Amino acid sequence: MPSNIEIKARVSDAARMRRMVEGTGASGPQLLVQEDIFFPCRQGRMKLRILSADDGELICYDRPDQPGAKCSEYAITHTSAPLELREVLDRALGVLAVVKKRRLLYLLKQTRIHLDEVENLGSFIELEVVLLPGQAAEEGGRIVHDLMQRLEIAESDLISCAYADLLSQRQNKDNHGAR
Repeated sequence: MPSNIEIKARVSDAARMRRMVEGTGASGPQLLVQEDIFFPCRQGRMKLRILSADDGELICYDRPDQPGAKCSEYAITHTSAPLELREVLDRALGVLAVVKKRRLLYLLKQTRIHLDEVENLGSFIELEVVLLPGQAAEEGGRIVHDLMQRLEIAESDLISCAYADLLSQRQNKDNHGAR
């Protein structure tokens, strides 16, 4: 199963972060408008990523919810019928969460840099070092930490969970505050 080493962090100044990312020499950006529908599953997480009416990806991944760089193992299958697949999965499993975002994708060697604007959450950056066959996770961790320093990403800005979890936490907070 493919794996990567990744971090996710809040961004307070998206324009400044974009300039810093572009200063690394990364190629891009490619604009991606994504809707991720999360479904309950036995292990890890499963989401259907809708890119357009005829382009999507079903993604299963397992990643610990912990601060700092972490290893994520994943499997991806592509679909040309994401809306129909969503209906089937929703009927069979139900939907846990829907995350809508605009993503600027940059590539720097084996690292995918995502600058995300997540609906109802704000601005984030993700660094995903796609591990090469036989490459040690520790080496991926060093690449992530080097980029964190170059992009001035503080440990205090890191988040440990998925956007779906942050949305759920926000909804729970809003619901408890409304009482």
